[in-house]
Amino acid sequence: MARYLTRRLFWAGMTFMAITLLTFVMFFVVPSDPARLFAASDDPDTVLRMRHTLALDHPIYIQYLQDLKRLIVEHSLGYSFRTRQDVGDAIASAAPVSIALVAGGLIIATVTSLLVGLFSALKPRSMGDRMAMAFVLVGVSVHPVWLGLALSWLFGAKLHWLPISGYCDFRSSPTSYCSGASAWASHMVLPWITFAALYAALYSRMIRASLLEALQEDYVLTAYAKGATRAGVVRRHALRNAMLPVVAMLGADIGVALTSSLFVETVFGLPGVGRLLVTAGTGRDLPMTFGIVTVAATVVILLGFVVDALYVMLDPRLRLGAARQ
Repeated sequence: MARYLTRRLFWAGMTFMAITLLTFVMFFVVPSDPARLFAASDDPDTVLRMRHTLALDHPIYIQYLQDLKRLIVEHSLGYSFRTRQDVGDAIASAAPVSIALVAGGLIIATVTSLLVGLFSALKPRSMGDRMAMAFVLVGVSVHPVWLGLALSWLFGAKLHWLPISGYCDFRSSPTSYCSGASAWASHMVLPWITFAALYAALYSRMIRASLLEALQEDYVLTAYAKGATRAGVVRRHALRNAMLPVVAMLGADIGVALTSSLFVETVFGLPGVGRLLVTAGTGRDLPMTFGIVTVAATVVILLGFVVDALYVMLDPRLRLGAARQ
């Protein structure tokens, strides 16, 4: 087990280094000079002074090592080129919005996919199964941007049921017109549905296929022969094994989920980390971009460990293999 964890930690560190280094290189590959942009002048002396102020007058590898040193030794992500705001503070203020979006969307996707997948697997080739597969086809085909705009037009502009943009604080405040749990939830409903659509469709299809396969296994047929009810067989035997590929897919989709949140936040005007990254990228703000990528990479790696642990808990064969290592 110790060797297994050590190997996982090693590759996690290598992944972190590769992602952050690639971000640094891509920033300087783009044909634009941040110093000239923030100096707002073509005067060579002014641009040179701005380049020194922004610490851009060193080779790329020196800047990268300096940022890593500041991160590891000083526990700081630096300051934004544009606003001079502490990058860590900016991410901390935007993170609750993104966490609420991703967590709520994944909860809706998980519950929906379980219900749809179970119904389709228990009633294969029925009219309900065909309708569920039609939902899956639409879910995997529609881009989040298009779906978000369509939902905004229908439920916001046309029916006036829900707000189409903006964000309200969850905590009530007498000085704010947009605060409190109900206002917060009303502003998050459409983003949650938009975010959840793709994952609900993908996981529904996977749960259906996995459950259909599990219901044909010998141990399931043996349970039926011993007099077990269908609900008991599905709950105690088939569903647990059917969830294994879903957990594995969830681990692989963590990074994709963060990318999806970027589109959703942009469509609905949510002040989350995704929109912060878009602003930093278009504004050539290296510290902010590097800080967001660093935090996102750390979150993806940590959640990957959690998913691996869940997978090992669900599959005893993996526990045995890890113990032997």
